[in-house]
Amino acid sequence: MTSIDVPPAASEAFETAAGEQPMLGELIYEYAPQVTRIVEYGATADAVLMRTSPPPKEGARLDLYLEGPVIAGRLQGTVTAVDYLNMRADGRAELHIHGHITLEDGKLVALEAGGVAIPEGDSSVFQLREHVKLTSNDPALDWVNTTEVWARGTVDVSTGQVHLRAYAV
Repeated sequence: MTSIDVPPAASEAFETAAGEQPMLGELIYEYAPQVTRIVEYGATADAVLMRTSPPPKEGARLDLYLEGPVIAGRLQGTVTAVDYLNMRADGRAELHIHGHITLEDGKLVALEAGGVAIPEGDSSVFQLREHVKLTSNDPALDWVNTTEVWARGTVDVSTGQVHLRAYAV
């Protein structure tokens, strides 16, 4: 294992991949959004994300627009977000995500997350590790304001498909 490798995220089929323990805590949400649009600031997303061209020394800024279903956990509905991503010269990506979850009853929960995306070897898959802050002013959802949330999952940059589970810890 190199200094930028991490064990794979747990999945339903194999909860303790590579010796990793499943994340403890209540499942708050599980989502599977798709990247729907990318804004580039000079470096091309395909070249940088697929690692056919290294990012510039200052990093490559990309805005990744995400939308998709929130399929499990206490919060279910649809997520809409933008990841203001910085692909570092060392191959890791810094995540800076702002968005919201529209619940099935129409209520909204604001979502802010920061973290890293770490490439899995030479594949198009990156491991995601995030610290999440949820916010709502709806009295029925005030519990999200004080819930500490950590999330992990994957993104396949060749397809734009994200899969992530977020837990109260």
